[in-house]
Amino acid sequence: MSDHHPRTTSQRSDSSRPRASLRTAVVWDVLKDALDRRAKTAGGETHGVHGALDVLDTGGGSGNFAVPVAQLGHRVTVVDPSPNALFALERRAAEAGVADRVRGVQGDVSGLFDVVERDGYDAVLCHGVLEYVEEPAEGVRNVVGALRSGGVLSLLAAGLGGAVIARALAGHFKEARQALDDPAGRWGEGDPVPRRFTAEQLTDLLTGAGVDVGAVHGVRVFADLVPGVLVDTEPSALQELLKLEAAAAELPAFHSVATQLHVLGEKRVAPEA
Repeated sequence: MSDHHPRTTSQRSDSSRPRASLRTAVVWDVLKDALDRRAKTAGGETHGVHGALDVLDTGGGSGNFAVPVAQLGHRVTVVDPSPNALFALERRAAEAGVADRVRGVQGDVSGLFDVVERDGYDAVLCHGVLEYVEEPAEGVRNVVGALRSGGVLSLLAAGLGGAVIARALAGHFKEARQALDDPAGRWGEGDPVPRRFTAEQLTDLLTGAGVDVGAVHGVRVFADLVPGVLVDTEPSALQELLKLEAAAAELPAFHSVATQLHVLGEKRVAPEA
């Protein structure tokens, strides 16, 4: 659940690795807006620095999202099972000048409340984690349980359709059909991803755990299918592809073919007794 699969930071942080921004540009833009809105309504004065939120990044690895979030002024706790990833997180946070706002804790989603408190965070990131937990419903319940009432949940998980299309375009038609038929969305024994989801499955999991889903975005709709040479050799190709990804991300028609799915929601406010 650490950085053994491709994840990156914001477009701004990826200036030296332009293609990496294709993976997270949509997620970062949506997340930043959600945090800005939450900061205005949560009243940072209640929890410390004005406008600062308490953010939990589960499976946050070396801080690809945590450090940019801390650079916005928020306090971030990263929970990850990998000591090496947490060491890299500490180094990255120090280099970015946000070591005082980033804390790494060894642990995982299944035992989340062994290392963090319930109802303690204004926002929770659960990116690239749900694919790897044995019980996705339990994992979702735990991350929602860490949220304060009205808190923001950012969930990013592997999409089924993207894998089916990728295998088919590579000429592996039997594997594409296997992924389509398999309950976990796996294309075979050699598949490195234990589980994939449809948008409906993810929204059902969140709704069942007490989250009001606000938006679903398709991530890497085209980026993983476009030959790298086309992006790397044309000066304006990357920016145009980024614009195309952003335009397609919110359209439901493309959710079913995205490599990843991003779901943004808010923890339901409990009715007053």
